[in-house]
Amino acid sequence: MLKVIIGEKGTGKTKKLIDLVHQAEEQTNGSVVFINKGDRHIFDVSYRIRLVDTKEFDVATYASLYGLVCGMISQNYDIKNIFIDSVTKIAGDNMDDLANCLDRLDKIAKKFDVEIVIIISMPKADAPEGVLKYAEE
Repeated sequence: MLKVIIGEKGTGKTKKLIDLVHQAEEQTNGSVVFINKGDRHIFDVSYRIRLVDTKEFDVATYASLYGLVCGMISQNYDIKNIFIDSVTKIAGDNMDDLANCLDRLDKIAKKFDVEIVIIISMPKADAPEGVLKYAEE
């Protein structure tokens, strides 16, 4: 399942995401992955969470982000939760590419029973339908 948390900068999205990461760590019997551009959350999450810095892997497009997620899932079938912070900082603000990536991630999440939660910093009113259909209420 894919869920998107949309909101403007400074509205507490990342704090909510960190809380969800901690809940997943406590409740899952599998692995939890946190994907972010940079290592600014290294002290915010437990050492048991796999923290992935997209800068280390030159992830800069939605296609490369999708490939990274697929590669992780294919390498470790125990992954149950993947959290991605500030996806537009990672892969850009092309909304068509983002919507396409979300559709592809949703399919892979369902196929391999992985929950993926993504943060998008933008006013919800500006998000296209292809993004809003995954938005958390």
